[in-house]
Amino acid sequence: MRSELRFWTAATAALVASGAANSADLAPATKVPPALWSWTGGYVGGHVGGGYGRTSFSDPYGPSLYGDVVDTPVFVAGGQIGYNWQRDRWVLGLELDASGTVSDGTGTCLAVSGVVVNANCKAGPDVFVSGIGRLGYAFGPQGHTLAYLKAGVAWQHNRGDVVNNNEFFGQAPQGATHFDYGRVGGTIGAGIEQALTPAWSITLEYDYLRFGGPSVRTPPTLQVPPVATIPANVTSLSSSYHIGKLGLNYHLDDPNAPRSEASFYATKPTRRAPPIAFTEGWSLESGTRLWLSRGRFQWDHSPNVQDPTELVSRLIYHKLDGISGELFERVDSPWGIFLKGNIGFGRFNSGAINNEDWGLGPPVWMGDRIAYTNFLSGQANGRFTYYTADAGYDFLRSSTYKIGGFIGWSHYGQTSDSTGLVQIASAYLPSRVTSDRVIGSQDTDWNALRIGVSAETILLDRWRVSADVAYIPWTNFQGRDYHLLRDETMFTDQRGSGGAGVQIEGVLSYFLTNNFSIGVGGRYWSMWTSRFGRESVNSIANGDMRAKFSMERWGTFFQASYKLE
Repeated sequence: MRSELRFWTAATAALVASGAANSADLAPATKVPPALWSWTGGYVGGHVGGGYGRTSFSDPYGPSLYGDVVDTPVFVAGGQIGYNWQRDRWVLGLELDASGTVSDGTGTCLAVSGVVVNANCKAGPDVFVSGIGRLGYAFGPQGHTLAYLKAGVAWQHNRGDVVNNNEFFGQAPQGATHFDYGRVGGTIGAGIEQALTPAWSITLEYDYLRFGGPSVRTPPTLQVPPVATIPANVTSLSSSYHIGKLGLNYHLDDPNAPRSEASFYATKPTRRAPPIAFTEGWSLESGTRLWLSRGRFQWDHSPNVQDPTELVSRLIYHKLDGISGELFERVDSPWGIFLKGNIGFGRFNSGAINNEDWGLGPPVWMGDRIAYTNFLSGQANGRFTYYTADAGYDFLRSSTYKIGGFIGWSHYGQTSDSTGLVQIASAYLPSRVTSDRVIGSQDTDWNALRIGVSAETILLDRWRVSADVAYIPWTNFQGRDYHLLRDETMFTDQRGSGGAGVQIEGVLSYFLTNNFSIGVGGRYWSMWTSRFGRESVNSIANGDMRAKFSMERWGTFFQASYKLE
């Protein structure tokens, strides 16, 4: 009897346990929400970037025939400090940043008439400081991706010169004034910040800065004919800049927002790892791009060895709209060493050239000098080629990001024909050549050293953002200009070196598969030589003069790539 009782007791317990287990299996699984990453706390960091600006000069003598705007490429490097407050997924922040700059820009100003000697204006900022507020929203399951808008006040220090051009054909001192000022303005922008680890985050942002300026006294100038002195006057300055920046922030500990590894990588129990990740071994990414771009080339030449800012002539090739195709590759090793580069070929059949000349003085090969002439021509048969080749090391990397420094080489070559000839400044030297006639051509060849920072990170699951910022500490330029309207063909050999430049680009890509991606990006390149380049003219005995050269090309590209791991 006792044995039967023990049997039924055990059977009942087994059935109860089985039912409880079955009930547990049938009950819905409890979903644990992912831990939301907190952006609250302070941070410090550094940034590099670049872009372009424009400094405007008002003309006190009346509406200008041409110019009054100086194009100013800019490279920036500096640091930032800030603090964030987060509520749910909204993030409010304050930030103070400061940047030193490398910049260079010259352009024609005060060109009110062909009978008035106008000026060469030079401008360039050397410091930016800004204090801004940020409003952002944290995306993704854990809020590791922060998209934000920013606005605030900014300050710049700007300096430059206003120098009369070839006032006495080098026979007397030129009229000139110098300006050097600081000015408060405003800035707005937008960006993306991605948390990489509990301590580090990377930012990619665009800034627009705008400043008023002081009233600067202009030098007295001359008018001819009739010969008269025009007294000094006042020009007002203003400037604006478009800057792209790549930054790295270190987040300081905050007792209200623990930053442990466990809290950073916490996920749902059933969540898979992101399908797209950077491999820890060898990888090769190859792709192609279509670049829609606009270019510019400027050539200043001066007879004055002591003061090359005094010009006798300037040629500006601008609005050179082109399309190019390129191939690019990047190889990554297990040790963090990488190689990358691209090569491209393009064409353009539009654009313009303004050929400016100045000079009051003795007769020369083109006849009696007058104050100012400006010949306008078109552009045709334009071609350009380029490549970059870099080697670097990723000093920060994981399966979802890599950040490294690199050193490399850049080449850019361009050639085009000039067509037609119309005088737009002086009624004393009219000239018109039909637009279908080729009157000259220009070849350019740039080589430059690159030192920069490269960064890539995965946003959400399949989105990748990448950026390169390169500073150019040295350039070498060689070119040749042909004039075909002379009795004998005149050409000028051009040489320049030194100088500086900036090359930046950013790309947003989407992985259609784990290996194949498409993307869209933007690029800005600028290089310039020092003011002590030289040029030699084959048909003028004293044709060896000082010269300065500069180029820009910028635009949007579309890309497709495949990655082997």
